[in-house]
Amino acid sequence: MFALLTTAVSMVAGVQLGGRHAISASLPPSVPDKELERARREARSCERCGLYRNATQTVFGDGPPHVKLMFVGEQPGDREDLAGHPFVGPAGRLFRSMLEETGIAESECYITNAVKHFKFEPRGKFRLHKRPNASEIEACRWWLDIETRLVAPALIVALGATAAQALLGSGKDILRRRGKIETAENGALVFVTVHPSSLLRIGNPVDAAAARSEFERDLIRIRKKNRNWICKLSACNSAILRARAIPPCSAREWHPRHPPSSE
Repeated sequence: MFALLTTAVSMVAGVQLGGRHAISASLPPSVPDKELERARREARSCERCGLYRNATQTVFGDGPPHVKLMFVGEQPGDREDLAGHPFVGPAGRLFRSMLEETGIAESECYITNAVKHFKFEPRGKFRLHKRPNASEIEACRWWLDIETRLVAPALIVALGATAAQALLGSGKDILRRRGKIETAENGALVFVTVHPSSLLRIGNPVDAAAARSEFERDLIRIRKKNRNWICKLSACNSAILRARAIPPCSAREWHPRHPPSSE
């Protein structure tokens, strides 16, 4: 904890770390706002993997910077692909209703996905969800990293295996890791749980009710942690994340068609 605080203080002071200039956590609110909107615009023409070819549009995250809580799902579904916003389909509506039921205000959250384009398999008139592969997750991590750095939340929630893989490097054993807080490579605190779509796939009403109750308990734990001890860490964690925020850079560095950096 002392090391984290020391790192945060150094970053806020604006020292150079690893050859990159740290950005103060006390930047004017307009700076992350403008950079996040810039990233949203650039992502519209993203061709970092092949998913853009069949998707209707890029579905970037929703919500302002400066919030303490960030939720990361898997990818847009059919409804999200058409609407251009995350979590507006059946699973998204269930998720948003459960946020309200457990006392988590959407206005205090940033909601996004690990992958920004809808991957699907055509089946007649329908488009059936298909899980993104490792290379697609890695290619899209460019955008997720930008969102994480600019929002700089106190706590990130990984909803399911794809989100855990993008944030923590592994999407295995989600049920065993569920309810635990892990630390990402960039220092972010990540709470691991299931994706709300899993609740909709349970046919037995009793099992479905039990699964929903368990997910509700996860959200309550997230709310309590966010309001209690996570708030105490927020300044430190935000400093660490914002210090990794992408500084003003050339069009080539930002261009969405360029492959991920080897750094």
